[in-house]
Formats: sequence, structure tokens, C-alpha cells
Amino acid sequence: MSDAIKHECGISVIRLLKPLEYYKEKYGTAFYGVNKMYLMMEKQHNRGQDGAGFASIKLDMNAGERYMSRVRSSEQQPIQNIFAQINDRINTEIQQNPSYANDVALQKKHIPYIGELLLGHVRYGTFGKNSIESVHPFLRQNNWMHRNLIMAGNFNMTNVHELFDNLVQLGQHPKEMADTITVMEKIGHFLDDAVAKLYKQIKKEGFNKQEASPLIAERLKIAKILRRAAKNFDGGYAMAGLLGHGDAFVLRDPAGIRPAYYYIDDEVAVVASERPAIQTVFNVSYDKVKELDPGHAFIIKKNGSTSLKKVLEPTERKSCSFERIYFSRGSDKEIYEERKKLGKLIFPKILKAIDSDIKKTVFSYIPNTAETSFFGMVKEAQNYLNKKKEEQILAIGSKITSEELHEILDVRPRIEKVAIKDAKLRTFITQDDSRDDLVAHVYDISYGSVDKGDNLVIIDDSIVRGTTLKKSILRILDRLSPKKIIVVSSAPQIRYPDCYGIDMAKLEDFIAFRAALDLHKDRGTMGVVEDIYKKCLTQVNAKDVNVINYVKEFYAPFTADEISKKSGELLSPKDIKAEVEIIYQSIENLHQACPKNLGDWYFTGNYPTAGGNRVVNRAFINFFEGKNERAY
Repeated sequence: MSDAIKHECGISVIRLLKPLEYYKEKYGTAFYGVNKMYLMMEKQHNRGQDGAGFASIKLDMNAGERYMSRVRSSEQQPIQNIFAQINDRINTEIQQNPSYANDVALQKKHIPYIGELLLGHVRYGTFGKNSIESVHPFLRQNNWMHRNLIMAGNFNMTNVHELFDNLVQLGQHPKEMADTITVMEKIGHFLDDAVAKLYKQIKKEGFNKQEASPLIAERLKIAKILRRAAKNFDGGYAMAGLLGHGDAFVLRDPAGIRPAYYYIDDEVAVVASERPAIQTVFNVSYDKVKELDPGHAFIIKKNGSTSLKKVLEPTERKSCSFERIYFSRGSDKEIYEERKKLGKLIFPKILKAIDSDIKKTVFSYIPNTAETSFFGMVKEAQNYLNKKKEEQILAIGSKITSEELHEILDVRPRIEKVAIKDAKLRTFITQDDSRDDLVAHVYDISYGSVDKGDNLVIIDDSIVRGTTLKKSILRILDRLSPKKIIVVSSAPQIRYPDCYGIDMAKLEDFIAFRAALDLHKDRGTMGVVEDIYKKCLTQVNAKDVNVINYVKEFYAPFTADEISKKSGELLSPKDIKAEVEIIYQSIENLHQACPKNLGDWYFTGNYPTAGGNRVVNRAFINFFEGKNERAY
């Protein structure tokens, strides 16, 4: 994606199902779990660069012995920073106490971070600060082991204010109105309540306070706690929690908006945001890693037993299609094929844009994440040429000469690495006008890769704001003197804000929105814009079941092609020589390529929860009133 866009966080839970001595004997180290968590987090590094966190719980520790550890970082390389801290602490302990070196029992007792239950998180801040206080996991502490709660997740809630008010009505005093804190305190409240009720029940059975503790751990019903806590959640989420005594859970939202996968064998139980991370780190096949069903929780009890429990009634499945287009690593078997198909399906539009002149066209991609859809596009270009070649050869028949045959067969798609991103370059000046000149040099070109007068086709994952295109990429590509630059988005037009985790909160940021606004101005229909604003105002206090997305009416008068054409005009620098055309994927092709992931609200405005409709209406109100603020 040529426009910088922050996106999804990543989670990982590892439960070692054998004693630590087992891993020492089989794998040569009691730090097996810590090592695997490092790999899990690195394999999901694409999901977070603003911060990272790690937490662990040791089972069956004696009173007075530390059983929970947590470390977080918001440094530039947070994963490396976290594990450098962990490694330094482990090495220091062993150097100061050589007897720990080969004694697993002493290591577990005295060295932090070594435990049977581990939680990792990589963070992309969707909005606001990236300070250490915003980095997961979050910790809710209590002297009762069962009431300690460590949480991390990949989620955004659209109804944080409502959830916050619920806590206040329960008598709590939350320290801030943030979705992570609010969700943790909501779950924590019902956890406290469940523990208190169990304690009373166990006392009635004649057990003393000390005897009650293991019985509470055994009888605690995690699914029931989550069911009570999550009934008012509105958002997309995959949230993980560890309880101090050793239970753990991962809960997925009812529409399956955010991804979660799990794997179990006799040594480990693992949950993560991405399937390939589990496959690679634990060397298991695709079919062994299962998807966590929407509305369900994967629960691991202290005794190591695992279960899947329905917590919330699943709604229509609307798994995020942007995961498939861009967010998730392309090494997933299904995602790899889907991205290739996105490139394949958009080729007919490309062929039309170049007047079928493949001989005079160069194909390339920006950025590297668009490479897979580029492969699909080029393969379809080859299929098209093969069909044309067959027709030509059959038309000439047996009279064809060797020269004619070679002339036909030598035609193939011209593939070049036209643009290269300079990973070392940073636009360190942020306020001055001279920043634009720096932005213009973030990408460089391969001189000589395009002949003067050629068409140049560049495929991208998506075109969100178009800022980098206008200020940098198109100007640089124009230096190659192409006749026409066709910028292809393997995703449809992004028209609506996302409120479930992606940093796309303001309508006026989107080039598709700005293009539609210009079309309204051109056609003298700005009265329609004001009418939509008034309709949105009527929705501010509407009940969830009655909320309507009126922003759809903003786009309704225009075809997708009209918005694409206007986008090309808006993104073309005035001094550029080449003609610029913007091509977007169609919604129909997106669904054809990604049939299991039909969450497309940022393209269509069809939000899977009522909170989404509230957010988009609020975003339009903010736009119309000139308020530069978040809509949720």
C-alpha cells in the first residue's frame, strides 16, 4: 500500500501442556515457550510496529513466589527490545546464580518470564498516543490469584462510551475511557463476581479459605463470565486473557470481523491472529490449524484441558476482506491464491485502459505487498496473449514461416521493477513546506525500464488517500516519459471509515470521498450533501436497531467509473506529462476472489454492527461541520 496506513494488532497465546522439564529434556531448554513466543511475534510483525508486549504466568507457585511477569516496549523495534530485556534478565540471573543453569525447578522459581502460559501482542495504534501506557498486555492486579487478569487484543469498540457508563453504573471508577481498559474492567467485574459466588458456595460445603483456592480454579466457568461481560460489545475483536491461576481464553466477535486461529497437540495449545505464524513456528500443516468460529471462545483451563464455547450468537459472517487484500501475511495458502485472483480479475479493465496494446505496455507494482496480485495480473496477461497467439497461428495455418512464428511467440508481457522504496529515507521534517520535497524522494525508479511513449501499469493493494501517489509516485514515474500511467488498485474504492481496528476514521481523507464531493460541486448538487448531513443528525440518538447509514446517498448519484475518473484528475500533478488513469477492483470481483471474507463495509457501507452505522453518520457530521476528530 503506497499510502502509509496503520492497521491490525496481532495476538499470540501459548500454553505448554507438559512440565518445563519435558521441554528441557526434549528441546534442550526450559525457555522453549519464550523462544516460541519470540518467533510467533516476529512472524506477526506485519501486524504491529508501534509497540509490543509479553506476559507469562507460572503454574502452581507457592505463596510469596512471583508467578506473573510482564514486559512492554514502544521503542522503534519493540519486539527485539522486549526479548533483549528478557534475555538480559535471564542471563544476569544465571550469571549471578550458576546453580540455576541446569536446574529447571530453580529457573522456574527465581527467573521471571519462564512459565507455562504466555501471551504476546504486537500493536498498531489505530488512533492517538503510542506511549508505553497504550501498549498491551494490560494488567488488572489483585491479591486473589483468580482475580488477576492480563489482557491483550486486536479490537476496536464502537460503543466505548456506553461500556464506560455501564462500569460507572456498576460502581466502578475506570482510570480512562479507552476500549482496552473498558473491556478488561468489564470482564474483570464479572470475574470478581464469579469468584466471590464460588467462594461462598465452597465455604458452605465445609472447605476453609485455603482449600477453596484450587476449587475455585477448577470450577470457574470462563464462558459464562465472557457471556455476561460481552453481551453489549459492539465492534470487531479477537481478545485474549490470562487469569492469574492459569486459565486462559481467546474470544472472537460474532461477525468474525477480526481473525483468530488455534492449534492443539500433546505438547502445546496455541492461538494466534494468523494461521501461517502457527504453521511456521510449530512446523504443522495447513489443515491442523483451525479457525476460531465467530462468537466463540477458545478456553484453556489450568489443568491443560481445552474447549470451544459459544459465548455470543454468531451473526452473518463478515470477516474483514482487507485482511486478505493487505493486512495478513501473504504466506497463508488461501490468502496467496486470493491475492493472485484479485490481480487476475482486474486484468480486463487494464486491457481496456491500454487499448489491448500489450507490446507497448510495461507492468509493475508498488509496494512489495502488491507483488502477489501482480503475479495474478501478469499470469492473466499471459493467458490472454496465448489465446491471441493461437488465433494468429491458426489463421495463417500451415503456410506460416519460421520468422512469422517467432514474431508471434516472442510477444510476452513486459515486466519490470520500476519503483523501489528507499527504506532508509525518513521524512523527518513534518511541519515545513519542504517536507513535500522529501516525500517525493521516498521512492526511486529504475531508469531505462520504460521506453518513451509506452504505457505503464502499476498495481497497488489499494488507494486510500492518494497522497503518496500525487506527491511522490506519479511525479517519479513521469520521469520515465510514459504515454500513459495506469494505477491499478486490487481493492475497490475505499469510501467509508472503518471502526473495527483500521486507522481510517475520517471521510475527507479518502480520495474516493473527495472525488465524489467534487462531482457534487461540478453538478451543482451540494444541496444533496446538506440534506445527508441533516439526516445524519437525526441518527445521533437513534436506537441501534433503527440506525441507517445515510452516507450511502452521498455516492449514489455516481457510477464507480465516474468516481475513478475524478480520482485520477485529483491525483494528477498539474505539471505531469503522462495521462493518468485510476482503475479500481469491483465489489463483485472482490467477493469472487475472497468468498469466505465478505466484510466490505469500507467499500460498500454495509457495516456488520449497528455501531458502524452510527460511526459513519458521525464521521459525515464531523466532515460537514469541519471537525477534525475521531467519529468513535
